[in-house]
Amino acid sequence: MFNLADAWGWRPSGSNPDCSVPCFKVEKHERFLTREEISRLGDALRAAPAERLASTHAAVAIYLLVLTGCRRNEILGLRWDDLNFDTGQMRLRDSRAGARMVPMPHKAAEVFAGLSRTPGNPWVIPGKKKGTRLVNLNESWDRIRKRADLEGVRLHDLRHTCASHAVMNGAPVLVVARLLGHSNIRMTLRHAHLGERHIGAAAERVSQAVAGIMDL
Repeated sequence: MFNLADAWGWRPSGSNPDCSVPCFKVEKHERFLTREEISRLGDALRAAPAERLASTHAAVAIYLLVLTGCRRNEILGLRWDDLNFDTGQMRLRDSRAGARMVPMPHKAAEVFAGLSRTPGNPWVIPGKKKGTRLVNLNESWDRIRKRADLEGVRLHDLRHTCASHAVMNGAPVLVVARLLGHSNIRMTLRHAHLGERHIGAAAERVSQAVAGIMDL
């Protein structure tokens, strides 16, 4: 607020009393699931309804977060008429980047097709009350996370997981940025992390290429 007042000329330039106060150091949270962790998550999600960890629809919502890289509210805000199975696309109305169309992967389409529709309810992930949608996954996620032994993993880390595995499977960062709805590629780079094996392999390829040029 003080900096903005300076910029607007409402206060003398450089008069912010907080300018010499150091910012609180925030630890960077970089987390994506390994292949083994994704496998455990799959086991937990399949067992969720029977073990009363989460409802079928809540488990499906979590599946979709990993499969599509969408945000929680983008998945929970889906209506049935947002899904176009003919074109393989889905419309995200509740998106930070504004309403947009995104691909519907075949596996995601299979998950959608396996869901039962609630009569009179337009939402893909319905809530408990008639005509409503589910608005919170926190309690379900906490139980599933513990069942899968994913201590400290947040729901948003599933978006990081999708982005990271996309890059590690050869998707260009610009393509991943479009997929996630990022207007700034720097944001995508924050989401897409690489495993040590992929970093080591990249280092090996670079060193071999350079050594070849140098005739070593």
